[in-house]
Amino acid sequence: MVRGPDLHVRDWRLTTAEILYHLPDHPGLLQTFIWQKLDQAPVFPELTRFLDFWRREIEGPLHSVRVASSALIRPAELRYAGGQFVLH
Repeated sequence: MVRGPDLHVRDWRLTTAEILYHLPDHPGLLQTFIWQKLDQAPVFPELTRFLDFWRREIEGPLHSVRVASSALIRPAELRYAGGQFVLH
């Protein structure tokens, strides 16, 4: 989303996907793969491209994909100290 001369990056997030897939030689066994990249929520085009590549090029069929994402820009967390420190 572009607003004026600056780029508004509200929707860009650090996205992590845990991909479980069947081993090609042993379909009864599952293997895990962790993928992480900056992606745009809620559509996640980078993850979608990667999963399309996986289905096309990699022999291990996907079992499941679990996605977590965290906003890059968020309000500052500020807490007041519950004590007092005295210096000379």
